[in-house]
Amino acid sequence: MRSRCLCQICTCGRHRCPHGPTKIYENSGVYCPTTEYSEKYPSYGDVLPAPSLKPKQEFQAHRGKMEGITTFKSDYRPYEIVPQPRHVPEEYKPKQGEIDLHTTYKRDFNSYKVQPVARVRPLERRRARKGKIDTVPTYKDDYRAWDAQRRELCKPEQPYYPPTVKFGNATTSQDDYVPRETQPRQSFKPSAVAKRPTVPFNGDTSHRLDYVPYPLESKSARPKEVYRPTSQPFEGLTTHRCAFRGLAGETARTCRPAPARATTDARFAGSTEFRDSFQPWEIPPPEVRRAQEYVPPPGTMQLLSTSHLDYVPHAAARVAPIRPAPQRRSDKFPFQGKSTTQEDFQAWESCRPGLVRQQPQIHGPAGKFEGLSTFRSHYVPHELVPTASCKPLRAPLRSSGPFDAATMYSTEYTPKKQEACPASFPSPPGYVFENTNAQGHRFFRRSPPSVEAF
Repeated sequence: MRSRCLCQICTCGRHRCPHGPTKIYENSGVYCPTTEYSEKYPSYGDVLPAPSLKPKQEFQAHRGKMEGITTFKSDYRPYEIVPQPRHVPEEYKPKQGEIDLHTTYKRDFNSYKVQPVARVRPLERRRARKGKIDTVPTYKDDYRAWDAQRRELCKPEQPYYPPTVKFGNATTSQDDYVPRETQPRQSFKPSAVAKRPTVPFNGDTSHRLDYVPYPLESKSARPKEVYRPTSQPFEGLTTHRCAFRGLAGETARTCRPAPARATTDARFAGSTEFRDSFQPWEIPPPEVRRAQEYVPPPGTMQLLSTSHLDYVPHAAARVAPIRPAPQRRSDKFPFQGKSTTQEDFQAWESCRPGLVRQQPQIHGPAGKFEGLSTFRSHYVPHELVPTASCKPLRAPLRSSGPFDAATMYSTEYTPKKQEACPASFPSPPGYVFENTNAQGHRFFRRSPPSVEAF
């Protein structure tokens, strides 16, 4: 019979097994209902929460007239602003002496020649196979040419006979099209000749009218300094060398080990796991496959196709077009170079439009400001009339009849017997304790039903 845990037996969801330590620790058999959290953080008695310092949201009545002084106005004190002095750079004076371009790296580390490392990997060799392979491929063995004969055509012969009567039906274009004479329309296009204005050109612009020239101050000409080389030698002393004098002492020794230079060209005698496990073997050179010599097939090539053999050309005359041939005019009048566009669209007399300046919509005030705003001049005070309340009065409703206390819940409610949770007992009824695992779960199994003897 399958055993069940106390967590599975519970029906109310409030009973659990007292879990012990984690599974990595062995179960010593000693019952310990406490956990690590309850050992480190023991429970205390009833402690009231700290009182809140937040002010209560109560209505504060009017305490007096509000002052127009803020904290910034009361604490702020204006100070006199003094312009900062301008920094004047010092005059550059070149130093005498020579610069020592030698560094510590060049002094301590000298270059030396390095020889290339010999390759350990052996040369690739390929085995040469002798002899000819006498095999038949799968394609030649499975797919063989059949002796197929050419089939005769089942198409009946229909010789072509050209028509003897001329085609006399007219097309839809010939029936619907009626030639009419085209009359040129009168052109409304202005002439392309430019009309010169009679009034002199007004070259005044807003920039020329509004621009006010101001006299510019004359710039002081800065004389160019003539380069004069110094007669004294360059002094290569820096600020560090002048200010910080080194004490007399021994030169610091480097902790870097001396580089081991390769003095011999002999092969390295060390053995590795790769060299011991994988020994070089001879690789034969690749076999060069020669291309098969081309042998042309005997006989001549038949260049006739199925279309050439089955198609029979017929002698047919070319169909004459129904469209009438264009008739060329043989008149000797001069060519009229005017087009429809030139006649309909004549050049207009145009002139340059003037500047469009927007007129101000709001004019500035001319008199003195009265100090009266639009709101004050138009505002009319009215007497405040309180709104009548539509809320019913809180008067108790009294009735002469008896009170009907019957509700839907009291009439339809069916009381049920509350069953006790089996996990609330020390030993659940109907179960027998079996064991406790390493995680603290207590397992029970159902007790077999008792059988009464006859």
